[in-house]
Amino acid sequence: MLKEQNKKLTEYKNNTVTRLYVRVTPRASRNEIIGFTDGVLYVKVVALPDRGKANRELIDYLSGILGIKKSSLHLLKGHTSRNKVIAVDGLNLADIIQRISALPFSSDATT
Repeated sequence: MLKEQNKKLTEYKNNTVTRLYVRVTPRASRNEIIGFTDGVLYVKVVALPDRGKANRELIDYLSGILGIKKSSLHLLKGHTSRNKVIAVDGLNLADIIQRISALPFSSDATT
């Protein structure tokens, strides 16, 4: 199934698909972006890592932060790990960094 998802993601025409590497910390007091270092986005989420709750919370949170639909985010790797790879449809890495940097609480997000 993962191969099938990857194949679908590479078949988009006239769209940008970016692989976003994310390190997630579950059970946080609030959802927040901690930083963006060495190509990895560090994120805290409130949800517990139980039955995919933290993954769903991460997708919900990122879609709101990036201003895109949840269906534009696909978890490719790391379903049971803190290290994840997410495919972002429609944005390149520069757009993602720009949107994250615009947040008031993530002024150091691109360091």
